[in-house]
Order: sequence, then C-alpha cells, then structure tokens
Amino acid sequence: MQKKLLYKSIKSEQPSLVRVMPEESGLQFVGFEACKIQKGETIKREAKENEICAVILSGKVKITTKELTFDDIGNRLDIFEKIPPYALYVTKDDCCEMEALTEVVEIAFCSSPSAGSYPTRVIKPADVEVIERGKGNMKRYVHNILPEDREADSLLVVEVFTPEGNWSSYPPHKHDVLNLPVETLLEETYYHRMKPDKGFAFQRVYTDDQSIDAAFAIKDGDVVVVPKGYHPVAASPGHELYYLNVMAGPTRLWRFHNDKDLEWLLNK
Repeated sequence: MQKKLLYKSIKSEQPSLVRVMPEESGLQFVGFEACKIQKGETIKREAKENEICAVILSGKVKITTKELTFDDIGNRLDIFEKIPPYALYVTKDDCCEMEALTEVVEIAFCSSPSAGSYPTRVIKPADVEVIERGKGNMKRYVHNILPEDREADSLLVVEVFTPEGNWSSYPPHKHDVLNLPVETLLEETYYHRMKPDKGFAFQRVYTDDQSIDAAFAIKDGDVVVVPKGYHPVAASPGHELYYLNVMAGPTRLWRFHNDKDLEWLLNK
C-alpha cells in the first residue's frame, strides 16, 4: 500500500516543523527534517548509520561536532535573499550541535544511509554552483549544494527558486529505474517555502502506469515525497516558490527520463 505523499508543516513551539523519516514514509534512502530555533537555543542531531547534510536555510549558528567547532556559520537571514547557503556535511557516527546566534535560525537536516567514506566538513557558499535552468515560464534558479561531483556516499541536495507563475521540474521527469547510463533510481523529497507565505503552489506526482497519480495544493513548509514517478511543480501568480530537494538511491548519479508526451517543450 502506498504511503502518504504530503506531509504538512506543524506550526508549534517545537524545533521540528516537519519530519519525514523512512519508518513513516516508506522511503529506503531519504530522510528529511526542517527545524526552527530561537537565539541561544541549541539543537543536536546524531548521524548514526547515516550521513547528514544540514542546510542553514536562514540565520547564523555555532556548530559543534565530535571533533570540530565552526563559529558564525550562515550568511542569509531570509531564504528569499537567494544567495547560496552554508551547509554542514556530517559523516556516519558523528553528530552536530547547533546554537542559534541570530533571533531565528531555520535548518534542514537531510539524511541517507552511509558507509562513512567522507569526513565531516562545512560546505561554503563559494562551493555551491549557481545555475539558471529552463526558459520562459519554465525558468528557475538552482543552487547545487551537494551535487554528484562533491563528496558524499548517497545524498544529493539542491535548492530551487521558481518565479511566481512559473513551472518547475518541468518538463516532468522521473528517476525511478536503475537503467544506466540513461536513468538512475533516486527517491526524493521536496520541502516547499513561498513568499508571501500565505499563498499556495501545486505539485503533481504520477507514474506511467497510473499506480500513482496525485496532485496537491502546497502551502508554506509542506513536504512532498516522491518515491517514484514524475513530479512537476507550479508556482501560483503573486507567490515566489522555493524548494529544497533531497535525493538518494543505490547509485549516486542524477540521470532522469522525461515524460515523452511533454519532452517536446525542451525545444519550444
């Protein structure tokens, strides 16, 4: 039976705003949690059998791991400043504790099973590739935080800014079959934010055989789970859309297959 695909953000005093872990989502490779802490508060996460990419979405933090300390990490006070973020890669069996240095800090913890091949390190904004993708009303702007050419065992992490009224992850594509060199099997989560935050966006998840065919009205802070299939997104007029993608699978390569009925849009 298919697990649910939409996880709603919890507006509460708890640090964890939304949490999507394999034990509840049915995913094998991807875990995700978005948290918010106030100045002076700390939050700690253990990697255990996973690797973690902790993205500093907004605010500044002091970071302590088992062996390292990093002071004053973070460079944007709002996600929609659209500058590349700082992130922390945490290796298997390590941990990270973050103390908020600004009034509010937002952090995304992205996780996946790991062999522990690479050391804990800070990912600096200068390390993040910035890309413009698509054209016309399919244009969006990409920050490659942890792409396949950077050290990690499983995780691929990217954030995308979609202008109001535009489509993203479009033409629709999928990556749910291990068929190298043309396609890889990668599970995925989408963590959505929008500006202004009282709007909505849409996301559809569907497969060729229609075993999954669902569409969601997305609100600020929601997470959509993509176990397989195509997964396009639309930003509503008047509302700019941000999403943080986490992907992982048995092969750490992003090779995708476009919906053949819509692939012609690439040549539009």
